[in-house]
Amino acid sequence: MNPGNHAPSLPYISEAEIQAVLEWRPLMDTLERAMISFSAGEVAQPVRQMVQVPGQNAIIAAMPAVGEAMAVKVVTLYHDNAGTDLPTHQAVILVFDKSNGSPLAILDGRLITEMRTAAASAAAARKLAVRNPEIVTIMGNGVQARAHAEALAEIYQWSELRLWARNESRGRRVADDIGARFIADAEQSVRDADIVICTTSATEPVLNGDWLKQGAFVSAVGWNTLDGRELDDAAMANTVIVESVEAANHQAGNIRNSGCEIFAEIGEIYAGTKTVPAGATIIYDSVGIAIMDVAAAKLAYDLITARR
Repeated sequence: MNPGNHAPSLPYISEAEIQAVLEWRPLMDTLERAMISFSAGEVAQPVRQMVQVPGQNAIIAAMPAVGEAMAVKVVTLYHDNAGTDLPTHQAVILVFDKSNGSPLAILDGRLITEMRTAAASAAAARKLAVRNPEIVTIMGNGVQARAHAEALAEIYQWSELRLWARNESRGRRVADDIGARFIADAEQSVRDADIVICTTSATEPVLNGDWLKQGAFVSAVGWNTLDGRELDDAAMANTVIVESVEAANHQAGNIRNSGCEIFAEIGEIYAGTKTVPAGATIIYDSVGIAIMDVAAAKLAYDLITARR
């Protein structure tokens, strides 16, 4: 076959097709395996390459990785799309045949980014949080607030779901949609919570460590710029888990600005090579790394291909 004939016939897999096959629990399991491989040194990937878009409050980024699968995600983050009909994150993922380098498909990356982020938090929570959380708090009112509520509901039944957001009107709408109680005061929304999920774009702390219940699990996933943050120094003084030490030190504002000690990568926790002290308050600070997208995209590709 002439290699020049590959591109015109390269299939495009839409968000609707991905949504039809991608389920939370299999995705959590896939991400857990991918993170074990990453921390074991079995994945090749650079730190996310980012370019500021001139004249826009936006970036474009490239995220290639090779593990069990090989792919590259190209993603845009346009902060000013928040509250409009356009998503803040838009992406495509190009999946290759690892054995010979041939491109296999282009996948819409928006939903994959959304779901792999929330699934990664849920996977970390099922490993590190209390087994039967009474109170779960979500901070934020965007796509990730909704996605995290859905992902966590796959593995937990809680007594109370709370939501706090800086924009009260939007926050109340999202709270109604996901079956949460809206609490206008950030501190009161966090007090006594077993699980706290931070999904905001805040560049100054919205979560103070003094509010946290001993033994709570916190997942911070908001993109807050390299020098912004969601969590204060007191929160970051707890047991900090990341996806990649290199990526966190390079791109996680919570890490860069607190000078905190990183306890472990989540892949080390899954593999059992490191163990969190009993009763520790845990901060899972997630920036999202390429192998997460690669693993999720390959899972979706395989499921869709099997149906055809």
